[in-house]
Amino acid sequence: MAEAEESPGDPGTASPRPLFAGLSDISISQDIPVEGEITIPMKSRIREFDSSTLNESVRNTIMRDLKAVGKKFMHVLYPRKSNTLLRDWDLWGPLILCVTLALMLQRDSVDSEKDGGPQFAEVFVIVWFGAVTITLNSKLLGGNISFFQSLCVLGYCILPLTVAMLICRLVLLADPGPVNFMVRLFVVIVMFAWSIVASTAFLADSQPPNRRALAVYPVFLFYFVISWMILTFTPQ
Repeated sequence: MAEAEESPGDPGTASPRPLFAGLSDISISQDIPVEGEITIPMKSRIREFDSSTLNESVRNTIMRDLKAVGKKFMHVLYPRKSNTLLRDWDLWGPLILCVTLALMLQRDSVDSEKDGGPQFAEVFVIVWFGAVTITLNSKLLGGNISFFQSLCVLGYCILPLTVAMLICRLVLLADPGPVNFMVRLFVVIVMFAWSIVASTAFLADSQPPNRRALAVYPVFLFYFVISWMILTFTPQ
C-alpha cells in the first residue's frame, strides 16, 4: 500500500517550526519601562536607620544598658539554666558589683595603713585576678565557653555576696556580740551558697562531664575568699 506523498503547499502536512522561532516577532511597547535602579526601598532605609544604635541619644543608650544589666541581675537572683548571661555577656554588671563591694569593705578608720582591712585596690585585684584564674582553669579543662563569658558569669554571681555585705553593714550598726556574729554568719553562708548555685547553673554545662568537679572547685574557693572577707569585716 503506497504512502501518500506530502505536498509542500498543504498546511496540514507542513513541517513543524522551531521552538523559539516566534520570539523574534514579539515587540516591547514603548509605554512599558524597562529601566530601573538597584536601590534599597525607602521603608527599608527608615527601618535600618531606626534600628541603628549609632544615632540614638546617650540617655537611650544608658537606659538600654541598665535594663540589660537589671535583667541579668534577675537571672542571678533566680538561678536557672539559661544562656542569657553567656549569649549577651557584658562586664558592666561585674564592674559595678566589684566597685560597690570594694567600697563597702573600706573601714571607717582615718589611718588606713593601721586598720588592717582590705584596701580598695586589694579587693579589686582579688576579685578580678580570681575570676581570670578560674576562667583560664575552665579553658584548660576543655570548657566550651569564651574568656569574657566566664568573666561575665563569675562577676554577676557576686551579686548575692554584695547583698550580704550590705546586710552585714546594717547589722554592724547594732551592738557587737554573739547574736550579731551569728546573724552575719547565717547571711554570709546563705549568700555564699546562692552564688555557688547561680554560677554552676550557668557554667556546669560548658564543662566536660568528667571534669565538672575540677571546674567547680576553684569557683567554690573564689566565693569562699570573698565571703571570708565579708564575715571578718569590722567597721573600726
